[in-house]
Amino acid sequence: MDEAALHGSWVRAWQALGVASPDEALLDELLACHCEAHRAYHTLQHVGECLALLEEEREHAQRPAEIALALWFHDAIYDVRRHDNEERSAAWARQALLDAGVAQDAAERVHALVMATRHDAPPGTTDARLLVDIDLAILGAPPERFAEYERQIRIEYAHVPPQVFEPRRREILDRFLARDPLYLTPSMRERLEAAARRNLKRRRA
Repeated sequence: MDEAALHGSWVRAWQALGVASPDEALLDELLACHCEAHRAYHTLQHVGECLALLEEEREHAQRPAEIALALWFHDAIYDVRRHDNEERSAAWARQALLDAGVAQDAAERVHALVMATRHDAPPGTTDARLLVDIDLAILGAPPERFAEYERQIRIEYAHVPPQVFEPRRREILDRFLARDPLYLTPSMRERLEAAARRNLKRRRA
């Protein structure tokens, strides 16, 4: 997505939740977060890929606007040396929705969606399953994009020596490979499952 498409996605999501004039300063803050120097993968490229895929999968979402805002916020706070990025990002998302006058239940759902991107438990709702599948869609990307993704992750963890990084990275990828199925939304499984397994096995070879 280019800048105009990202902005359009932002405005449409808020307007769908009843916010006629979304906070442009908040958008600028999120854009700045995703352009931080220490990021290589968790950038606007990832946000744009996720939002574009949500548009393609929109018919499978119950509340697409909430998923869109969860995607905007899910990596808003990203520090590889911390383990509470999702918690902090989710709290920011919930407060931003409440500050904008969005209903409490919607704010709580967006908070839960962001927390689902921790990938530490099976997502419990249709929208959470779709959001998690979208977040993991990179695993089923074309081989050249998957290779770029792996390079980007390595850049983000450049401070970790290879003898530590490689075993940990294999552990993470093996956990995804062990999921059966990897993608929980039928349409996402059909389009990405086989490619993701090829990519993961090739990376492990």
